[in-house]
Amino acid sequence: MIVAHQVNVFARNQPGRLERLTQVLMEENVNIRAITIAGADDFGVVKLLVDDPERAYQALRREGFSAYLKEVIAVIMDDRPGGLHRVCRALGERGVNIEDAYGFVVKDRSTAVLVVEVEKIPEAEEVLREGGFALMSDEELYSL
Repeated sequence: MIVAHQVNVFARNQPGRLERLTQVLMEENVNIRAITIAGADDFGVVKLLVDDPERAYQALRREGFSAYLKEVIAVIMDDRPGGLHRVCRALGERGVNIEDAYGFVVKDRSTAVLVVEVEKIPEAEEVLREGGFALMSDEELYSL
């Protein structure tokens, strides 16, 4: 399996909380590669793709954050109209549900990466490979 890890943090939705989270990572010399933040009333979830997930996880836990590591798949896709659709279609046609995802561009007009959370990672990997998609190893992803 080609699996990467993102750090998920359940945090109170209040001023300064994200500042403290990023300070902890800065002090640990952890580089954030991508971030998503979803808030709902008093709490939110911060999802971080970092260059050293284990170190980030340990540091955040030590500082009192409710953090956990989540397995994800990083799919390389074309940075053009329809690139995302091809990935979604390949998974959807085979009954693989995308539970959460975010994407970013690596090379403008060339390569993008879609980071996906799915229930059955081995099945999703097989579907994507059969569909002609390349997956990024954790080392490749963390070193972007």
